[in-house]
Amino acid sequence: MKITIMACSATPEILWNAFRLGNMMLEKMDDVSIFLNGPAVDYASLATEQYPLTELAKIFTLSEGALLA
Repeated sequence: MKITIMACSATPEILWNAFRLGNMMLEKMDDVSIFLNGPAVDYASLATEQYPLTELAKIFTLSEGALLA
């Protein structure tokens, strides 16, 4: 199944959930893309200890997920 997740929020929790969902779907062997729009493009600067967005994004891309902005 091909899935695209669209994120357009600067809220770290929302982006964290988008990356978590994408990573879970990749584990199930789905084709997953995450499209970052607007303030979500700056996800790396929103990362905190509670919401490790850069780590999740790295796992996502290394698992052959497509990260689009």
